[in-house]
Amino acid sequence: MDLNEIRERIDGVDGEILRLFLERMRLGEEIAAYKRDNALPVLNKAREREILARVQAGAGDMEPYAYQLFTTLIELSKVCQTLLNAGPSRIRPIIEQSLAAPEDVFPKTGTVACQGVEGANSQAACDKLLPRGNIVYVKTFEAVFDAVESDLCKFGVLPIENSANGSVRSVYELLQRKHFSIVRGTTLHIRHELLAKAGTKLSEITEIYSHEQAIGQCGRYLAGLNGKVRVTPCANTAVAAKMVAEGINPHAAAISSHACAELYGLSVLKDDIQDSDNNYTRFICIAKHPVIYAGANRISLILDCKNEPGALNAILSKIAAYGVNTSKLESCPVTGRNFEFIFFFDLDASVREPGVLTLLEELERTSESFTFLGNYSVV
Repeated sequence: MDLNEIRERIDGVDGEILRLFLERMRLGEEIAAYKRDNALPVLNKAREREILARVQAGAGDMEPYAYQLFTTLIELSKVCQTLLNAGPSRIRPIIEQSLAAPEDVFPKTGTVACQGVEGANSQAACDKLLPRGNIVYVKTFEAVFDAVESDLCKFGVLPIENSANGSVRSVYELLQRKHFSIVRGTTLHIRHELLAKAGTKLSEITEIYSHEQAIGQCGRYLAGLNGKVRVTPCANTAVAAKMVAEGINPHAAAISSHACAELYGLSVLKDDIQDSDNNYTRFICIAKHPVIYAGANRISLILDCKNEPGALNAILSKIAAYGVNTSKLESCPVTGRNFEFIFFFDLDASVREPGVLTLLEELERTSESFTFLGNYSVV
């Protein structure tokens, strides 16, 4: 038998699979109608286990593939049943009200709150996100939210994730607690340098200041100092540079940027001290009210699923069933609850795409808690 003949047989089998798939989904619709009429839930784990056990028993050496196929098939059937029986969701009206006109693009101007001082990486992110923006500097991440909440600023810019050090958990906590929305994002390549006053030698340094994230990103270099230098966290890398420039300690240094060296008149004792050249920080732009501008292609969520086997896989299978890519998944322990986690998700999708809003409604209904952080573009 040649290749073309084998392919013809595959085409025939595919046609039969499609016919049977459609028949199965129609039967699922009948099941949905029965459950609706009898006030039964869509989810029936006992029935799912029964189907999968029968598949495993009859699949022979193809068992792993058959199990995956039928897991997806069951998930698609549940999605269909849920859509047929679903009541109103909380997320749909929020998103529908957030959609800007299709031609409305993110503005280049506006007053924006930024944590730190001149020269901070957040300031560089502000300049990239709002090239003609008016920056208001504040001391803390929470103060950024407060400035936007009080209408002192229209936007706020914050770091949310570093490629080496992971997510900035405090920013996620503030987003969840204050119910703000992400409306734009950007990524910066971060390079760290050790800065000190002119004339200071590297061997004379006894104390180094920087932000805790920058300290973590330079862990290998700092470990090589063999504990001879005290490392002190501070509010910001630019704040660290300013403290060294204005301080009286001649043996102090800062982990900061080359821009801060020029801005505060400091000398570079050592450049590129970050652990990896692949060191990027992602920044977000927040607003008090959700707005989804033209070109939005990333969705950020915080989900809390049941603490039971297969719960996270069910969420991922649901997302995959809608053809949406998960570009970020990170777990975070829930404070005060042993061995329980929430999950940070980024999806490569727009709510304007068919089926995506329906997916979000489904995730809202099936998650223990659900926070929609925004649908936005990254520049």
